[in-house]
This record gives sequence, structure tokens and C-alpha cells, in this order.
Amino acid sequence: MDITVNDVLAQKGKRKLTMLTAYDYPLADLVDKAGIDMILVGDSVANVVLGLDSTTKVGMSEMIHHAKAVTRARKHALVIGDMPYESYQLNPEEAVKNARRFIEEAGCAAVKLEWFDDCLEVTRQIIQAGIAVMGHIGLTPQTADKIGGFKVQGKDASQAERLIRQAAELERLGCFSLVLECVPDKLAQIITRKLRIPTIGIGAGPYCDGQVLVTHDLLGLFQRFTPKFVKKYVDLSPLISQAIEKYKNEVIAGDFPAPEHCFSIKEEELKKIPDEKEIN
Repeated sequence: MDITVNDVLAQKGKRKLTMLTAYDYPLADLVDKAGIDMILVGDSVANVVLGLDSTTKVGMSEMIHHAKAVTRARKHALVIGDMPYESYQLNPEEAVKNARRFIEEAGCAAVKLEWFDDCLEVTRQIIQAGIAVMGHIGLTPQTADKIGGFKVQGKDASQAERLIRQAAELERLGCFSLVLECVPDKLAQIITRKLRIPTIGIGAGPYCDGQVLVTHDLLGLFQRFTPKFVKKYVDLSPLISQAIEKYKNEVIAGDFPAPEHCFSIKEEELKKIPDEKEIN
């Protein structure tokens, strides 16, 4: 059964929601088959797949490309397209146009956008256009330079009150859920209790209505940096390296391919083929 925005809303206070990132068909297929509620086609593709040093360096063309691959694999999960940097901050009209591309071109069910100065007006117009929106407050990587860098947000009372107001405003406008990134766990608990929509935490403690991680982080596939809030459920990188090295050594030694990896031709057909001297 397909998971819808209404299904996500209905789980508030009933059970924890799960969300993971995916950027390609094979990984999206595995995440979907595992029964994860939501798949985020995150702008984190910039770091963990494309090797870039900032999420601000991917645009709509890359995001649509990866979102299409994910939605081809989806059978049940709600797929959310992450609005990339400058695809929605410049003007509301352009933001609606880009959000619509995620729905109409890529087949996503919703979009996510990070808080910024004019976030409320942009969110209002996207929702009025009939597009479901997941909000995102706290640490907002696309504009981290404007909030003091990549650090926990809401650690003093004035910051905390600001985040509570932002959450309430996004709910009022009609967001169906809200990502809380890198905020103190007790503040996340307060926000979660105040809202009627689900909160999805990443570095926001256990009191949120759900959790999200970058899948490459939990699988140990991204070695450059591991945030404090990440739990590695398996470390695949050394296993993959061992497999690749074994392949290299077997090819050099002539052990691969073995007979079981080869295709055969009948002897009588082989005899009909001119040998090298005849060909020349």
C-alpha cells in the first residue's frame, strides 16, 4: 500500500516514523523494501555521492535526475524531493515552478525546504499550488553561514523561542511535517508536543515523532566525516574495499573468470571458425 501524506499525519502520537535518504535506483529499492515510511532525495547527494564539499553546489538538474531514479524504484514509501540551494530562495514564483518539477517530472509526492528569511511566503505559495511541503528548521546546511556555521541551534532561550515560533508558523501554513536538525533533545520534545504535525529528528534526540539519517552514513559508505548524531549500523566501506582488492588480485593471477563464469560454444561450431592464419 502506498504511503501518503495523510498516512504520515495520521501516525502522530501513534508510532514512530522512519525516513532515509536515497539517490539512485538500487538503494531506493532496498530502502523501500525494508518498509521505510519516507525516502528523502536529499541535497546531501552533493557530499556523499558527487564528492562536493557543500550541499549548495547541486541544482535542480541534478536533483531531478536523482529523484527520477528513486521514484522508479519506489513501491510504497512517500518520496520527498529536497529543494536545492537557490531553487526557492530567490523568488516565490520560481520556487513554485521548481517544486512542481519535483512532482510532475520526477514523480515525488512532496518537497522539503529549509528555513530562510522569506521562508513563510515561499512555503505559503508552494502549498497554495497544491504541493505538499515538509519544513526544516534548526541547523539549515544551505544557509549555515548565516546562523553561525554547522552547530547546534536553539541552545539558549531566545534561539529556542525563535525555533518554536518557526515551527508553529510552518504548521499554520499547512506543512505536513517538520524536520528538526541539530537541536537540543528537550527543545525538540517541546516543539513536538506543541505541534499537531509530525516532527522528524536528525540530531534532535528521541522525542521527535520520527527519525531521518543519511543512508550512506548509517551504512558506513561515507568516510570523510561522521556527525555525532549518526549511528553506523554496518561499516560497508572496508568490506567493499576487500572485495575490490580480491577481484583485482584474481584477475592478475588469472583466477577470474573461472569456468563457471564463462559461456561455451559447441565443438562442431568451433571447428567451422577459421583459425587465425586463415583469417589473415
